[in-house]
Amino acid sequence: MNRFLWVLQIVLGLYWVAIGITHFILPAGLPAAMAWMYELSPELHLISGTLEILGGLGLLIPGFIKRFAFLVPLAALGLVFVMFGAMIWHTQHGSFATTGPLNIALVLTLSFIVWGRWKRAPLGVKAGAS
Repeated sequence: MNRFLWVLQIVLGLYWVAIGITHFILPAGLPAAMAWMYELSPELHLISGTLEILGGLGLLIPGFIKRFAFLVPLAALGLVFVMFGAMIWHTQHGSFATTGPLNIALVLTLSFIVWGRWKRAPLGVKAGAS
């Protein structure tokens, strides 16, 4: 379970950092599925990009440095809230049909990390030490 959670943390941590950076550089020619990013206000880019980068780093850094491990499930939970906000925005702007399945999958995966790192396999706890 610990290894599986680590794989999810690494993949999603890198994903969120990359998506967060995209909010700040906003390259031309994004794929059609990401064209909604051009509709966001500068304030939403700043808020969303910052939260996504911090959340992604929160999935990675505490575990790697073996300090402040309690931040990993909190980062995942924070990203769940970011995704709920994204789902509301996408619903209001008519793009939920294309983004909804990914949003829901991310919420479920992040929720699994929250549960896994709080209850099933907390970082810093040796196997059998419960």
